[in-house]
Amino acid sequence: MKPLLLALVLSGAFISCKQYKTEHVERAFYYWKSNGYQFTQMEDSVVKKAGIHKFYVKYFEVEKNPVMGLIPVAKTNFRFWNRDSTQIIPIVYLRNEVFKNVRHGELDTLADNINFLIRKYSGEGRDYGFKVPLTEYQMDCDWTPGTKDNYFYFLRKLKAVSGLQISCTLRLYPYKYPAQMGVPPVDKVTLMCYNLVNPLENKEKNSILDVDELSAYLNVNQKYPLHLDIALPVYSWIQVYRNNHFVKVIPGNADDFGRVLKPIQKKLWYAVTTDSVADGFYLKAGDKIKVEEITEKQLQRAIRIIKQNVELDSDITVALFHLDNQQLKHYSNAEISGLYTAFTQ
Repeated sequence: MKPLLLALVLSGAFISCKQYKTEHVERAFYYWKSNGYQFTQMEDSVVKKAGIHKFYVKYFEVEKNPVMGLIPVAKTNFRFWNRDSTQIIPIVYLRNEVFKNVRHGELDTLADNINFLIRKYSGEGRDYGFKVPLTEYQMDCDWTPGTKDNYFYFLRKLKAVSGLQISCTLRLYPYKYPAQMGVPPVDKVTLMCYNLVNPLENKEKNSILDVDELSAYLNVNQKYPLHLDIALPVYSWIQVYRNNHFVKVIPGNADDFGRVLKPIQKKLWYAVTTDSVADGFYLKAGDKIKVEEITEKQLQRAIRIIKQNVELDSDITVALFHLDNQQLKHYSNAEISGLYTAFTQ
């Protein structure tokens, strides 16, 4: 092999195996419940043992109502607790439809209203018995090429009216195709390394986290132009099918259902053998379910792929989605801590 050609081959091999060194990880959790904001004993134990002091908390969602316009829904009923050195990052989930066929004046009002509501729910000007120090808002929206201009306009407006740092979630498709999807005008983004596949279209893949899909999205050999934090899933769910028609998603994994499930030929698939109740939903014998579980082993494989392909800064936040005792019972405290420390090893 000629020297120049050999050098190019070795250079390509080096690039494909490159690793970026992260020296410090701030440990965080997402909190995505719309009921009372109060930790269970188990959740409290996980938080303390893992040394978590940062929480991304969903304050509310925004949807487009044909009569009332852009309105907040699914608010979290806050019951704040006293903890030293706790940082709360308010999150607002905005449906993509919010940014379709909307005028800039409506987006100006939306930014004002969101800023007002976040500050209100954080205790500003109210005698709630607590006040959340605000330094950052995070917006969560699966924008598309057709809505990106309006969404980005809204982000700039929210930055101006709040005077705070603005971050947003970044799915893998806009990460891989920034020229097509645009780069949001925010201070930083959180790369959401899950929900990679349409859960109802691909029957043979785990839609929450498929490591091959993750690798395909991340292997782009380019640095994203904004600071990247990382979010990973620590939840599992089952999809219920009755008479071959999708019925419902229920949180949990196969272990939660005891002996009422029988594996069938298809990967990830089970048959319900006995009538039972799961998460308040009646399962009938003969129902088929697709179990999509996330294990610590899968997550460690995903972390290795992220480290090999994504150019991360030396100081990042790693957030696990989400803090829920029913999901976290499938992980040990050591496994949860290991998901953070893996980024610096």
